[in-house]
Amino acid sequence: MKQLKKKRFIATDSFLFPMILLLVMWLVHWAQHLFLFPFHTLGVLPKDFSGLLGILFMPLIHSMREIQHIVNNSFPTLILTLTLFYFYRAIAFRVFGMLWLLTGIFLWLFAENKGIYHIGMSGVIYGLASFLFASGVLRKYLPLQAISLFVVFIYGSMIWGIFPMQQHVSWEGHLMGFFSGIFLAYYYRREGPQRPKFQYEIEKEMGIEPPDLEGIYNEKLRMLREAEEEQQRMQQGQHIIYHFKSDRPTENVPKDDTSNQ
Repeated sequence: MKQLKKKRFIATDSFLFPMILLLVMWLVHWAQHLFLFPFHTLGVLPKDFSGLLGILFMPLIHSMREIQHIVNNSFPTLILTLTLFYFYRAIAFRVFGMLWLLTGIFLWLFAENKGIYHIGMSGVIYGLASFLFASGVLRKYLPLQAISLFVVFIYGSMIWGIFPMQQHVSWEGHLMGFFSGIFLAYYYRREGPQRPKFQYEIEKEMGIEPPDLEGIYNEKLRMLREAEEEQQRMQQGQHIIYHFKSDRPTENVPKDDTSNQ
């Protein structure tokens, strides 16, 4: 009963942060229509110090002209963030925070400055997808590998977004998020959920040598062969001596009386 309550609490708690994040995204988008402030300038402007602020705010800013921009980012944000916080609960906040920052930092450092601000949550989405996929592969744990397959099946087509195939799409942001997720999957590979270890793996880590079962078996065979050979040698060296004893009593044979004549 306690375990069931604990699982329900984890599921509810894991759902809380993605919903808050989604709510903040839409509140910011609503604010963009209410105020005259140029919210797009809160995006990342590569290699320009005025664009450094976008490292913190870029994922929350979406296009005012196309509602489809935030709509398309909302569902993957909810699903992938929920998956991260449910299966990687111990490191979820660290991974998400690092994805948020690294995507913006790498974008500012390596993207070309064309005078265009990069905005939107898509870079973080690519980071979440690549982290969940790579982490399941690196940890070699079946439930997490299933998550990797789920990500490939649902969002595998996103891979084309890291190439410059469409105008007005920040493929550099997608690419930086993608590499950030892989980097963090490798960096945190020994933290969070792990594949259960076998007994021999635990003993090896503790410095306990596992028993040499083959050697023990061969030693027993050798001892059996030596015992058989010893028994054969003893049988070959034995001499059987028979003692005959008659059942009839020995008769008294009278001595001959000889007289001297």
